[in-house]
Amino acid sequence: MTHAPSAASCDMPKCLLCYTHNSNIAISLPRDGSVKILFFTPCHSTCCTNMSIITGTRFTEKLKASSGEQWNRVVTHRFTKELAAGTIDREVLKKYLVQDHRFLDDFVVLLASIVANARSLSDRIPACQFLALITAKENTYFERCFESMNCSSEERKTIPDAACTTGFCNLMRQVAQNGTLGEMLSVIVVCEWTYMSWADLVKDVTVREDFTTYEWVDLHSGPEFEGVVSYLRQLLDTEGNMIDDAEKEKCKARFLQAMQLEEDFFDFAYT
Repeated sequence: MTHAPSAASCDMPKCLLCYTHNSNIAISLPRDGSVKILFFTPCHSTCCTNMSIITGTRFTEKLKASSGEQWNRVVTHRFTKELAAGTIDREVLKKYLVQDHRFLDDFVVLLASIVANARSLSDRIPACQFLALITAKENTYFERCFESMNCSSEERKTIPDAACTTGFCNLMRQVAQNGTLGEMLSVIVVCEWTYMSWADLVKDVTVREDFTTYEWVDLHSGPEFEGVVSYLRQLLDTEGNMIDDAEKEKCKARFLQAMQLEEDFFDFAYT
């Protein structure tokens, strides 16, 4: 945890949702002009809860419920179980990674658009930190995997985009360019929340023999990634309490569209 210096001689970090001091926050914004930041977790204080206008079932939980059994099919897909067990066919994994790597540019565009459209500086900063993360560590993982699999850039160039890859890239670009903040968040929440969910189910039984399998689990589990998902869900929950029913339906449509593409993508690896 990073602790922020304060002109008021308080060393505790500040919740960037409610601006009240709370020692359980995994993110801080020093008031000396510098930025020292880890990942965001709402403090759940009365002020924070009131500011988020969280009443009843969270908007993100309603969106998840709207996906029905598809949510469980995605987070318990055979791909995730075989990946954790280390038994996944390496040709299946290679096929998956070649396509998944192609999401990176469009995902960066989507996340940058969320940064640009967020409602406040405190809402933007954690997304900026996440943007730095995915353009560094995750990209290195892909390159090391391709090297281990003897999959050269020349070979990858000969492999066409799968229909689900094209669909996901188009979706991310569409909402980034023309969607509301709620629609943008609805897509990215599916991407990150489903991955955190399946990784959480397998992390304790993951076989740690081949980095190409266990590091993909590691990248989508643990306190830091959980903090990212918590932050993104919180933003979407807040949007859900500020928008009208018509806008909520747009968010639901994007959420379900992303869910279908997630399931299609896992299935594609086995075709």
